[in-house]
Amino acid sequence: MLTLALAAGASLAQAAQLANAAAGVSVCQVGAVAVSAASIRDALAAHPDGKLLSRHELTARAATWRTAGKRIVLTNGCFDLLHAGHLALLSQAAKLGDVLVLAINSDASVRRLKGSERPLVPQAERAALLAALTFVDAVTIFEEDTPLAVLDAVRPHVLVKGGDYQPSEVIGRELVEAAGGRVVIVPLTPERSTSSLVARIRGARS
Repeated sequence: MLTLALAAGASLAQAAQLANAAAGVSVCQVGAVAVSAASIRDALAAHPDGKLLSRHELTARAATWRTAGKRIVLTNGCFDLLHAGHLALLSQAAKLGDVLVLAINSDASVRRLKGSERPLVPQAERAALLAALTFVDAVTIFEEDTPLAVLDAVRPHVLVKGGDYQPSEVIGRELVEAAGGRVVIVPLTPERSTSSLVARIRGARS
């Protein structure tokens, strides 16, 4: 792997990283095995930086997961001011499948939905915080007002939303169900929301 990467033009550091990932995949299996490109990608994706994916990268990764027979779970939102309620939702969502994908609204999208004062945390920081969670496998940022394009690209087996939604209100429900998937509503953690946190902070300042 080291030789192949160097021959392809990678730097020594990049080649060493690829070779180390390939070796890690190999030693986890019994006997002599051929290490696939997909398994190396998954190994690298275990690091937070490897979880931040463009739409194109996510589409390719989702195809690999489906081929491997993995159950894909997706949820979406602004995830501004990450709090205990978010962690409870994501932890429960992760238990519904093998792979958890988060689609987060871009800063421009959040402003259109929440107003000019939001988000409080820029999209790059929100994405990095979410990617650092061990039970999150991929994070992507979408510019649209809804996650429909992401859902169409990923075609998750399970679409998760919080308990403030009714199944009929979930955007993308028809698309997911038409592909054989399902929508799961996860109960919210009482009195844990970004809006309530913002109100408390503003109250403390006044």
